[in-house]
Amino acid sequence: MPRDDEALPLNSVRAFVTIARERNVTRAARALGTTQSSVSRHLAVLESYLGAQLIERRGRYTELTEFGRLFANAVSEPLDSIFFTAQRMRRRDRADANRIVVRTSLSTFAYTLLIPNLQGFSNEMGGAVVDVVSSLSLPSTTDGFDVLITRDLALSEPSDHWEIHNEQLVCVGAPQHVPGKDLSVVRSLPVLTITSRPDILPTWLRAMNLKPADIKLGARYDHHYLALPAVTTGKSLLVAPEIVVSDLIRQGLFSPVEGSRAASGMQYRAYAVDRSANPMLARAFCRWLARLCKNAGADGAA
Repeated sequence: MPRDDEALPLNSVRAFVTIARERNVTRAARALGTTQSSVSRHLAVLESYLGAQLIERRGRYTELTEFGRLFANAVSEPLDSIFFTAQRMRRRDRADANRIVVRTSLSTFAYTLLIPNLQGFSNEMGGAVVDVVSSLSLPSTTDGFDVLITRDLALSEPSDHWEIHNEQLVCVGAPQHVPGKDLSVVRSLPVLTITSRPDILPTWLRAMNLKPADIKLGARYDHHYLALPAVTTGKSLLVAPEIVVSDLIRQGLFSPVEGSRAASGMQYRAYAVDRSANPMLARAFCRWLARLCKNAGADGAA
């Protein structure tokens, strides 16, 4: 029997979990990049430590004992998390020294403002590579990102953060329908609704002293970026964050309705997580993003 203070043989646990998945010692050895005899030794060490048999060999296959099944179920997921986190937090190779992963819950913001301007950041930072991923799920320490851009997600892990933008809303339409018209246009042209941002229209209506009955509702879209072409080519209006339509206004594809600008009370934030393998690059990105948002906001207010 092992001593009470004897350390758990983690390599043996990893070998056993691989056996449990592969249901074969030979395949487990291949998956681990080692020999069958090495895997068998690890299994023997773990069985000795636990004082129980973990597997039964039945021909070419390996079956878990009841004890082995219970142990595998208990340790497989935590072990995966340990190895994934260790690999993610490990210092990257020199080839990745100028690369970060940016995660955002703001898909339209990324589509209309962030991604079109990323080459500017890359040029500033000597060819830095920025991978962008979009997700609405709550972030965790096992997720592989260096920077988080969000409006509504909480980040509990250690990080530096920047308040990059105070959201302003504006009602826009195609140039042939909107110029010279005031808020009364919402009674005649349908206003599109965005299901991913159900807060926007009620917030904007309150700011404009309007009621839902005062506007003509139009079609629904999941995200603002899906609705943008509908407004550009159709006879409809859209209440959207000004920062995501400012470039389209500047290009002459959209026109804002006079007097339709209002604060939403929402704030965009950027987090550079402490566990980043490239913390200096992640922080430089957040500072660059704050400048980008400031310039885009100034253009929209002009």
